[in-house]
Amino acid sequence: MDWGDAVRSHHVEFISRNIGLFRRATGGFSQAQATVFRCLLEQVETGEYEEVEAQAQALAARPRRAWERHPEPVWLARAYALSAAVLYGRREHVLTELDSLAADLQQTSGGDRKILVVVQVARAVVLNGEERYAEAETQATDILREVTRLAHLTHVADIELSALACLAEAMCGLGRYEEGEAIARGNLPRATENRAASLRCLLVHSLNGQGRYEEALAESRQPTRPASRAGSGASAMVLAAALHGLGRRDDAKATAHQALDECKQFLHPTHPRIRQAEELRPTSPPETLRPPDPRRAWEVGRSYEPSGVSSVDRLG
Repeated sequence: MDWGDAVRSHHVEFISRNIGLFRRATGGFSQAQATVFRCLLEQVETGEYEEVEAQAQALAARPRRAWERHPEPVWLARAYALSAAVLYGRREHVLTELDSLAADLQQTSGGDRKILVVVQVARAVVLNGEERYAEAETQATDILREVTRLAHLTHVADIELSALACLAEAMCGLGRYEEGEAIARGNLPRATENRAASLRCLLVHSLNGQGRYEEALAESRQPTRPASRAGSGASAMVLAAALHGLGRRDDAKATAHQALDECKQFLHPTHPRIRQAEELRPTSPPETLRPPDPRRAWEVGRSYEPSGVSSVDRLG
């Protein structure tokens, strides 16, 4: 059992933070279409990810004439469905579906480009979840360049924070914890609500990776709004790693059990964080437990808060 197996998917929560971009993207749709998407956004914000995925898939599958023969609502529906899937942990075939949607959006401009960057953030989240950190780093860097080009079209702070979180997670996955810490610490002051919870979690992870467990424990105790459903278990997992690093194995064990309970209650059964939370629990006497491996100390965690994209707005 590796007590360092803690926190890969918390950035999924960032996906849900990007819903604002989708909300603005619906400005050119019919009133009926905009109403449907706003209802989906509200469901994402309340954690009804499975329902949103199913409804959005149904919308995307409708005959084109039902959407006035324009592709934009179909693209948006597909983005909602995939963002919701990433948020609650369904990852099977998601990367292929994200790549397909991104290809359809590549030649667009304006509002459709906003949808594309949200899809790209979701892709970075999935790459991090699959431990393909170098690819996630490249994707996040590309997104940040695109955000610079989109700044004159709309406010893209949510997407920027999402991309930075993905980049920081990739840095930690590559063992570059100091860089991950700098990104998380530097952007935490401007983050709010779920974004703040995710960045705080990432900061704790980066400190654990450097063996700075006292600082990690102190940061984990800073007042921060609880994570959304997509971030379930992530904070408890990095806290468990910090406690174990300090030799407080009983506290670490109890916290690891708490993390697993949260994951099983709120996430998809195949979510990678559930397996990692199970591996986090001690199965041998405390004196035989290995110290946390800093290279894997972040691997439990998540976003896009769909922030993580709420479907696309909270994903991030």
